[in-house]
Amino acid sequence: MFGHRVNIVIWVVFFTISCVHAKQGLPDFTELVEAHSGAVVNISTTKQETSHPKLPPNVEIPDFPEGSPFNDFFEKFLGEQGPNQKDYYNSKSLGSGFIISADGYVVTNHHVVREADEIIVKLSDRREFVAEIIGSDPRSDIALLKIDAQSLPVVEFGSANDLKVGQWVLAIGSPFGFDHSVTSGIVSAKGRSLPNENYVPFIQTDVAINPGNSGGPLFNMAGEVVGINSQIYSRTGGFMGLSFAIPVEVAMEVVEQLKTTGYVSRGWLGVYIQEVTRELAESFGMEKPAGALVAKIMDASPAIDSDLEVGDVIVKFNDQEVANSAALPPMVGRVRVGEEVTLEVMRNGKTRKINVVIGQLPDSDQNTQARIEKELNGVLGMDLEPLTEEDKKATELSYGLKVTAISQGPAKTAGVRANDVLQMINGEKIESVQALKDMLEKLPAGKYVSLLVQRPSGPQFLAMMLPPEDD
Repeated sequence: MFGHRVNIVIWVVFFTISCVHAKQGLPDFTELVEAHSGAVVNISTTKQETSHPKLPPNVEIPDFPEGSPFNDFFEKFLGEQGPNQKDYYNSKSLGSGFIISADGYVVTNHHVVREADEIIVKLSDRREFVAEIIGSDPRSDIALLKIDAQSLPVVEFGSANDLKVGQWVLAIGSPFGFDHSVTSGIVSAKGRSLPNENYVPFIQTDVAINPGNSGGPLFNMAGEVVGINSQIYSRTGGFMGLSFAIPVEVAMEVVEQLKTTGYVSRGWLGVYIQEVTRELAESFGMEKPAGALVAKIMDASPAIDSDLEVGDVIVKFNDQEVANSAALPPMVGRVRVGEEVTLEVMRNGKTRKINVVIGQLPDSDQNTQARIEKELNGVLGMDLEPLTEEDKKATELSYGLKVTAISQGPAKTAGVRANDVLQMINGEKIESVQALKDMLEKLPAGKYVSLLVQRPSGPQFLAMMLPPEDD
């Protein structure tokens, strides 16, 4: 009986000690959250969208010839606006961000503020500010905002390079609009490459990230920001255990350029690369698959002016191991333009070193065009896009810009309609969005200009008053 009691006592002591050790093994985030959540902000954006009245958004109605009975039909059911006029409504979206300086600089994701007409930053003390975009970079998905405030709480920065797989990390953000929600998890992997995201070696975590968390900080256990929560892998639109954050080193290099110049300049080698498979590694005389295989060298690129050849396997970049093809673009992108780098390549079973002067990554034509289109929409009040091949065949035109939407402004006052094709302005052909912008800059402000538009009913000249300089 006595022995039985002793066994019970020993078991109780052992169980108690085990519980204490188990509890001590779990992290306590309370102090971290209390100390650093004040620097995390909620970001809400407003964007003006268009739709036909009484119709779902993006449903288009053909532009019928003048006098067509269909015009009377649609006017009866859609009201006085007619088939080619559109309703305007504000769509809203939510995201997160964090304050990096006491005078109001805020970091978030590019996709959180993309094409926003208004950005509101809400602090933890419930104050709200209208934010200005200092710069935004689609390739890294980083945006830098500025609010008019002083003496703000700021985050502290750590190092994503020092993170180890299995370490605890914590996110603070606004999933589905629930401000300052805290979620935690571990680092699942580092240096992940995602489709169409060549310049960011993502941190993969199992932290619960949902819509609204984008742009919020990822903290280590020391309360330092080590990443920016950016994407999730999901088949449902919600969290499924795979979250991806931009390493803080990558983010802050982008932020510094945005703050200084408003845009980001990246290094460029000018090669098409592919993964080295086990079979290819054997054929190249390599012990194991590694590096980036050069499949093509682009014309007028830094690589073509070097000794690099198609078939070379780049295994080191400035003495840094190139583990796979996905590892190379971020390395190149972070090098300053004009800097000489040393590549170690495998060629015919032997290693050799090649020096290359890094060039500047060409800007995306689509990004440039989108920026110009937004500028023109703000000035003239119409959304424009280049003619597709189908448009050219349908209209028998080889040049021009299609009007996709009309809002209040000089174009609407002049009588421009949705689905019109702008052909000429003051007798000059409109070949592209950039060309139209250049023409408008040369024309006198506050004066009428002639505008030739093509409609299903035929060509028509319109007189459009350009905005005065004060506008």
